[in-house]
Amino acid sequence: MSKFGGSSNKKEMPAMSSGSLSDIVFMLLFFFMVTTQLREQENKVMVKLPEASEVIKLERKDLASYINIGTPTRNYQAKFGTDARIQLNDSFKTIDDIRDFIASERESMGENDRPFMTTVIRADQDVRMGIITDVKQELRRCSALKIMYASRKAAAE
Repeated sequence: MSKFGGSSNKKEMPAMSSGSLSDIVFMLLFFFMVTTQLREQENKVMVKLPEASEVIKLERKDLASYINIGTPTRNYQAKFGTDARIQLNDSFKTIDDIRDFIASERESMGENDRPFMTTVIRADQDVRMGIITDVKQELRRCSALKIMYASRKAAAE
């Protein structure tokens, strides 16, 4: 009788299709796999950072080069002993290798970013100061004068 739907001619809403749900899940999974950064280097030395009362967060981590100083982990103690060692990237190095390390880190950066390069020393709190002083002297020789010491914030009492 009437041209427009009456009360007796109501249509039901169709069920929502879940066929494309798996596509969406895989797109999200792929997105997070591509955007997530994995750890760049393996820690071969044990480092328990010292406590500091004043801590400042590093602004640009992409401009930081890390020098780890500490006792080798248990996997490497049989080969390298228990004395403090220097780790540059993924291998143990000596003081003499720091110059080549800094040069390669500078080369990997853009021309505009090189003046802002920061060398971060991550040293164990029980490491003798002599090895840290030797590292600082070598950094001074290769003109890497912007140095930061990694530490953890002191626990509030």
